[in-house]
Amino acid sequence: MNLAIDPGTTHSAFVQFHNGKVIDHGHIPNEEMRQVLIGREYTRCACEMIASYGMAVGASTFETCVWIGRFIEVARVDVELIFRKDIKLFLCGTMRAKDANIRQSLIDLIGPQGTKAQPGPTYGIKSHSWAALAVAVFAAQQKGK
Repeated sequence: MNLAIDPGTTHSAFVQFHNGKVIDHGHIPNEEMRQVLIGREYTRCACEMIASYGMAVGASTFETCVWIGRFIEVARVDVELIFRKDIKLFLCGTMRAKDANIRQSLIDLIGPQGTKAQPGPTYGIKSHSWAALAVAVFAAQQKGK
């Protein structure tokens, strides 16, 4: 069972992913995310990592970095840090990919969202959870390497 995180300054998204399927997902306060890391069953954990590309960054970027460290501190396994650029190249073949391109690639790989009456494999995934799912899919493909 994989656990993937898209960290943020106050809230983070997570996806539990197993055998190509979304088991659980959410967008929760960071303190709750720490509790997920402490209490959930998982054998691998991956977290999107901040990267600087020479541009100035603000306080929120550093706050997110602090939370990444706090997540690593309580995780029960080594946390794989994954850069967004690697996800973009893997899913879309270009660094110029936007969130909408990544979302579409994930739908093509895993399946459509569907409807409430007939939920698909990505039903309920929204906003930051798409980024966490991208981390999960990338980490799962790295498993064999």
